[in-house]
Amino acid sequence: MILLTGPSGSGKSSLAARTGLPVLNLDDFYKEGTDPTLPQLPDGGGPDWDSPLSWDADAAVAAIEALCRTRRTGVPLYDISTSARTGETTLDIGRTPLFVAEGIFAADIIDRCRDLGVLADALCLRGRPSTTFRRRLLRDLREARKPALYLIRRGLRLMRDERGIVARHTALGAFACGRDTAMGRIAAAAAGHCEKVGAPERAERPGATV
Repeated sequence: MILLTGPSGSGKSSLAARTGLPVLNLDDFYKEGTDPTLPQLPDGGGPDWDSPLSWDADAAVAAIEALCRTRRTGVPLYDISTSARTGETTLDIGRTPLFVAEGIFAADIIDRCRDLGVLADALCLRGRPSTTFRRRLLRDLREARKPALYLIRRGLRLMRDERGIVARHTALGAFACGRDTAMGRIAAAAAGHCEKVGAPERAERPGATV
């Protein structure tokens, strides 16, 4: 399994789609807006959706482990505009030897996934903060994720913090890189896992992971 992280708007979802591998969207494991454990912004602006505490890491890790062990898992359907789960779907990766789990908090579970023996690589997409700001704002406005004023204020704050966000992900164990390098590392991991699946002496080894 590849963990793909990076600042909001850095291009994680589009890159994951380009790989052709099954994708687990970790942002679907956000807590709901009514959850009393949600962290709050210090200025009284409501929940801090950029804090890892706004995310259910335990449920995300459980879903990853289920995919690695049984090839399928239930995934929440999360509506960002209402901060609520609207249902659940099933992700089935079939016989694919590798999948991508992407989200802004993916770096926070690197150690847990490594301890479970399911981690092939952990990558953090990085780029120019101004480019990320524009990409994120256009996406969020197009999808009406939150009120426009909230999105602009959040976007400016994240632009100022972007280098620190990347540094934090790197400190947690992610390899910071651009899209081309990320694609190269994912392709190499996929090729390596396909070779393992094709070798009977390796495929039959207990604890084989994806």
